[in-house]
Amino acid sequence: MTAAGHESLEVELKNLKTVERHAVIKAISEAREHGDLSENAEYHAAKEKQSFIEGRLIELESMIGRAEVIDPKTLGGKTVKFGATVTVIDEDTEEEANYQIVGDHEADVAEGKISISSPIARGLIGKEAGDVIEINTPGGGKSYEILKIAFI
Repeated sequence: MTAAGHESLEVELKNLKTVERHAVIKAISEAREHGDLSENAEYHAAKEKQSFIEGRLIELESMIGRAEVIDPKTLGGKTVKFGATVTVIDEDTEEEANYQIVGDHEADVAEGKISISSPIARGLIGKEAGDVIEINTPGGGKSYEILKIAFI
């Protein structure tokens, strides 16, 4: 994963441990004061949220523990690989797009970050500027020309 992706996981983990966990414990405590737990919707909702938080904590700790953090600025070369920011042009619409290839959990198409396991990223990996790639997408086949590869 990239350093930015690792940082976002660390921030989420810290928030869950220091803020969300305490808030749900307080909510459970308040719901218990309302009496009969078998018919207490607030109690059941708080317990469900607590279960989600604990599951997410385990998931985050596992991801962070197994992570290999890669700084794209230290990479280089002429071919597309993880961390690269690639400028492509859609050969049908002539629209340019920039994509950074990142880990699965940090993908956000609106920010131009695509998952390494996405069809576009898989098609780009190993290619050079000037290459044309054909991508099979759910919406049909797309053709892109790679204009530029940068490691920012």
